[in-house]
Amino acid sequence: MRTTIAVVLATSLLGASPQERRAIVSDARALERITPNDNRTPAGTVRNGVLTIRLEIRQGEWHPDGDTDPGLVVRAFAEEGKPASVPGPLIRVPEGTEIHAFVRNTLRDSAVVVHGLGARAGAATASSDSMRVEPGAVREVRFATGPAGTYYYWAATSGDFLTRRYNDAELSGAFIVDPRGTVGPPTDRVFVINLWSKELRPGGVLATGDLVRFTINGKSWPNTERLVYSAGDTVRFRLVNASFAPHPMHLHGFYFKVESRGDGTRDSTYDPHSAPYLVVTERLRPGTTFTMSWVPDRPGNWLFHCHDNAHALRNRPLDGTPLPAEQDMHVHNHALEMMGGLVMGIEVRENGVVKSAGEPPVQRRLRLVAREEGGGTLAEPSFGYVLYDGWSKIKPSQQSLLPAPTIVLKRGERVSITVVNELPEPTSVHWHGIELDSYFDGVADYSGHPGRIPPAIAPRDSFEARFTPPRSGTFMYHPHADELRQQTAGMAGALVVLDDPATWNQDKDIVLLLTIPRRREDAGTILLNGTNAPAARELRVGERYRLRVVDIHPTRPAMIVRLMHDSALVTWRAIAKDGMDLPAERATVRPAMQQMGNGETYDYELIPSVPGDLRFTVTSAVGALLVSMPIHVRP
Repeated sequence: MRTTIAVVLATSLLGASPQERRAIVSDARALERITPNDNRTPAGTVRNGVLTIRLEIRQGEWHPDGDTDPGLVVRAFAEEGKPASVPGPLIRVPEGTEIHAFVRNTLRDSAVVVHGLGARAGAATASSDSMRVEPGAVREVRFATGPAGTYYYWAATSGDFLTRRYNDAELSGAFIVDPRGTVGPPTDRVFVINLWSKELRPGGVLATGDLVRFTINGKSWPNTERLVYSAGDTVRFRLVNASFAPHPMHLHGFYFKVESRGDGTRDSTYDPHSAPYLVVTERLRPGTTFTMSWVPDRPGNWLFHCHDNAHALRNRPLDGTPLPAEQDMHVHNHALEMMGGLVMGIEVRENGVVKSAGEPPVQRRLRLVAREEGGGTLAEPSFGYVLYDGWSKIKPSQQSLLPAPTIVLKRGERVSITVVNELPEPTSVHWHGIELDSYFDGVADYSGHPGRIPPAIAPRDSFEARFTPPRSGTFMYHPHADELRQQTAGMAGALVVLDDPATWNQDKDIVLLLTIPRRREDAGTILLNGTNAPAARELRVGERYRLRVVDIHPTRPAMIVRLMHDSALVTWRAIAKDGMDLPAERATVRPAMQQMGNGETYDYELIPSVPGDLRFTVTSAVGALLVSMPIHVRP
């Protein structure tokens, strides 16, 4: 414990004044160990339909990495008589339960405002959503739960908004209200996302290399819980984003059904009798929740992670030591050593069902060559892909490796894509959104099955991926080894599956690929189809167009795309999300605007009705223009 405390002190003393250092040293002698909370065991005691729970706010020593790794001094919730935890104790009761909560503030010099211990929207009677607890004081509150749903509670010593409580980022916990009549233990899992950050920029923006910890239930990958299921199980997650950043959460290999979405006070459940809302990536805004379910039908190792690469990046040591540059890393396991943060590993095991004999024959063969392009440097390389159908190069007239070639496949046709690595470093390719065997999923050193896990593709080596796309739609491909470096270098592309590729007309079926510039000086823009100054496109009045918007930018999880005439939005009809056709009730005509998360694709149908000039724009969440493409509509 002495060594651990010393490391905690070293971390806490970074940037502290002499007076603050003396206070930290004094307080650290009595610090308790904060535990991770897997959100399996509800807190409190239920008697006669009343849950009595006694919470405390404490300061302690938290280890988001390994238990013996350096830690942090943070504030956290605890149940009276039990260790403090991150996230806070789980409140979980059936609908209609009365909550009798006590909150004690053990901090000596800070008042705390507690939020979320009140009736949810729709309750017969409303109660206060916040209460101030002075240092050393205890406050008491009684309220009815309100409707069933996924909620949370949180606290802060300063600031009235969840997204501004940087110094109290771990003071939050899940609050689950089960439907009336629920019996037996829960069949779902609750995951609370937190973000600790030492360095803050205006607006709470984070930069690559900042000292941060993104955690799920109190731990950061590769120390997050490993989940194990059997093929055929129904898997249900409840996600709570208690951090100040948005997180597009992506599941490898499977579609999942979004069952509800909430904002902490309300939880809106999708009609179970309507067509399911199926996606592979769902954006989770700060302070919001969603529930999801899926049924794995293929065994193997899979990932569930945030698709903002900066939120799933290797962790900088908590003592402030800079990480070695990516080009200087020589790793043995890319999944464990080059990823961190918001990642969970899932193993799906066989359930005894007899599998079909053999693998279907390959009907088409492609080669995807990862190649270096001139003009790059060791720190900012220029990489890209060249696509061959057999031995014929696709788009032979294209000089630059940007944009990456769009791979067009046929639904139901077995394809072999041999990835050839001509780079000076290892790589891999993940077929994002494609339902395939785990061995071909492309997460270096992780995908596959026990005893059959492919490593990263070494320089001058290759790997053959085989799969049969089961549906037509819009997907993407990108590296899953040293993701941020290689995607920034230019390695990311669209993958389109059609019923009949011979009918594909690129003038009317338009891919809009959003990626990151290669150079740091261009960071204020993005690339649209490989350029930050796209040429104008011409459309015709009355013609039908399909716009396939593919967001594979690695670090901007909240961009907004618009199609505008002057300053007004035009309309388009939603067709698909993440390659899945939308049901009729959601395939509607709507204003041409969509906020996107990394790893999402959206398809829209556009039929221009009048001549004129349009603009396809991409902005940041706060409105900064990142790229614009003129569109001229002719009679």
